[in-house]
Amino acid sequence: MSRVPTGGPRTEPTTAHALLRRLHDHGVRTVFGVVGREAAAILFDEAEGVDFVLTRHEFTAGVAADVLARLTGRPQACWATLGPGMTNLATGVATAALDRSPVIALAAQSESYDLFPNDTHQCLDSVAVMRPMTKYAAELRRPDDVTDLVDSAVAAATTEPVGPGFLSLPVDLLGSGTGPSATPPPARTPARPLVTVADGWEEAAGRAAELLAAACHPVLVVGAAAIRSGAVPAIRALAERLRLPVVTTYLAKGVLPHDHELNFGAVTGYMDGILSFPALETLFGPADLVVTLGYDYAEDLRPSMWRHGRDTTTVRVAPTANPVPRVYRPDVDVVTDVRAFVEHLDRSTADLAPKTPHDITPLRERIAAFVADPGQPGGGLGVHQVIDAMNTVMAEAAAEGEGTFVSDIGFFRHYGVLLAHARQPFGFLTSSGCSSFGYGIGAAIGAQLARPGQPTFLLAGDGGFHSNSADLETVARLGLPVVTVVVNNDANGLIELYQHLGHRRSHAPAVRFTGVDFTALARANGVEAARATSRDDLLAALRKGVGLGRPFLVEVPVTYDFAAGGFGALDI
Repeated sequence: MSRVPTGGPRTEPTTAHALLRRLHDHGVRTVFGVVGREAAAILFDEAEGVDFVLTRHEFTAGVAADVLARLTGRPQACWATLGPGMTNLATGVATAALDRSPVIALAAQSESYDLFPNDTHQCLDSVAVMRPMTKYAAELRRPDDVTDLVDSAVAAATTEPVGPGFLSLPVDLLGSGTGPSATPPPARTPARPLVTVADGWEEAAGRAAELLAAACHPVLVVGAAAIRSGAVPAIRALAERLRLPVVTTYLAKGVLPHDHELNFGAVTGYMDGILSFPALETLFGPADLVVTLGYDYAEDLRPSMWRHGRDTTTVRVAPTANPVPRVYRPDVDVVTDVRAFVEHLDRSTADLAPKTPHDITPLRERIAAFVADPGQPGGGLGVHQVIDAMNTVMAEAAAEGEGTFVSDIGFFRHYGVLLAHARQPFGFLTSSGCSSFGYGIGAAIGAQLARPGQPTFLLAGDGGFHSNSADLETVARLGLPVVTVVVNNDANGLIELYQHLGHRRSHAPAVRFTGVDFTALARANGVEAARATSRDDLLAALRKGVGLGRPFLVEVPVTYDFAAGGFGALDI
């Protein structure tokens, strides 16, 4: 049988039409991806209001869909061709899975009559590959089923814990007619993710209120599910009324503005080592009650960090049952919508006097001194100085300081968790759950498309950036005003840190690269670029980049101090 349709242009509706129309019904406006030979069956102009964004790599497509879905609160889609396109997309799907994003991942598949995984050319069992890391995975068997499959994928993706759904689409069925043209029922896309509500949650919430009333130094630990629930205004109001300090995971930075007196910052297991200071003890040592709101173990704030060797009373509030009781067994477990809990707690503590937050002035003073310290072994700027300059220019460029700070993966990311400013929910984006190397460009694309009126700054290391740098051309082609800063030490710096932690030395063949001129690379992809070797140079370059209104890249040589002390929280 021929794999290529013959004859003139197709005019009757096909499965491709039905697929894109149903995605549009669910609020999808963009499909990111790379098309293969299924182009004979789908052009991606079959449904008005759905745009296709061609990326250089499928991983970029998955990450861009992840971030656009996170920031818009709507499902978004990504596409790959069969075989290796699908496997390339898998890392983007894994990223969305562990960072909890409602991505609808789509991949072409061999013709339905030639579907013999591992025997047919380019044919793999796509559903088997994707099923372990998705909420729903299915293969189209009949053209008439495509609308129902999209509905099922969206329903699963938008139920907590939110995550990706996957559909495998045989090429011949994708291009075939869809049978009777009955109007499908209205699409049902929840405005907020659907949650589990346990019987008796109000009683558990009452016990939480009693513990809060009795505590001297309670701390709120906030995760991304609290943002997804729409709980941020209620959390801010409760924290301010009762004077409750707020600590966040990486992804929940911005629940309180960075300069809010009750914002105790985001927590990383690297913070004691980076600051050469007992930061975790300062944050959590005095705490006698920890209330986790939308906490997710995948976000890498582990219970051992807040317990810090003590038995601390804990209350867990989450939209799903506790998946990790072996490592986190709270004293009170409230399974319900986070916003509903916070509003209930606010009412039940209406007569409670404000608390006195414990003093973290020594930690704040240490951070201020650390940022101000210009000294670096071996010369070059320190990452802390780079982030401070980015914070300065972001504040200058954004109304109310709003903007999006994207961090790729590397040792510098943990400096960003500590030091990057975020003034809005999801104002700091990183691959928190999966730590996907090369995440930055795709995330910056998604962030800028979601927030076109706000600046997007991307901080990337030379290793992660160059692992996926081809999509710099995508940023240029789309004309997105992303300002990228590549901190370059010609090495995988985080891995070099681990070498020092385990062996007190490094082994260059496993971590060191030959130098790359990233300014030349940027220009080759249509992006203006500069190199900065001082803080003044960097500030000038960042201000120029913001003013251009188009993509700009700054390369900054940096050095790290790989002293091995202070990283005990990593359980090395």
